[in-house]
Amino acid sequence: MNGASWEPWIERAKARGVESTAPSWPFHHGTPAELRANVPAGLGMLTFGAVVDHFKGILKGLPTPPVLIGHSIGGLVVQKLVNEGFGALGVAISPAPPQGIFTLDPTFFKANFPHINPFAGNKPVIMTPERFQYTFCNTMSAADSNAAFDTYVTPESRNVPRSTLTKQGHIDFARAHAPLLVIAGDSDHLVPQPLIEKEVKAYAGTGVVDFKAFPHRSHFICNQEGWEEVADFAFDWAEKHAG
Repeated sequence: MNGASWEPWIERAKARGVESTAPSWPFHHGTPAELRANVPAGLGMLTFGAVVDHFKGILKGLPTPPVLIGHSIGGLVVQKLVNEGFGALGVAISPAPPQGIFTLDPTFFKANFPHINPFAGNKPVIMTPERFQYTFCNTMSAADSNAAFDTYVTPESRNVPRSTLTKQGHIDFARAHAPLLVIAGDSDHLVPQPLIEKEVKAYAGTGVVDFKAFPHRSHFICNQEGWEEVADFAFDWAEKHAG
């Protein structure tokens, strides 16, 4: 997905008097429908490290460190940035696992392998409505999942999740860091809750790491019905730790 998926969160933050923005990744600019119709040239070579560097460039241009919020691979981006001293606070929602954190859960492999399939070369992932429901919207009806697909889904680089398995996705769990909130959905196929709990436990107590699991939530936790509860929890946590 791209920055369009965060528009409801931006409006909710604005209602609380908080300025926010959701920059898209490289090769993700435009409406999801436009991107599906015309896959950007070069997308297939995008890596996780390039995404992290993209956001470092944005953050270096800001007058003060902001609260960082990310979902899925974006959640791992937040963890990586916080680990390297960027941002005042971090909220990682259903974050992809960093290098060295893994699970043998068959659901995880079924949901993720088609995205990192080494036999697919550098051809971008073109999600289908059926796979989107299994990987993202498994707690939703087919009709609701298909509507979400039309609104939000974009093509993606296989080399982004692949490169999280390398040093690009390394987190130094013993390094001091700004406060971090990690959120999971208990019905997530793409990043199961036990995998996220394993990741949270890996932090070595060198900074605040809070964890919150929401029931009946899929990987589409930031946009499915009830997303407001997730957003408000994240915003309330950030306000509590901002001082």
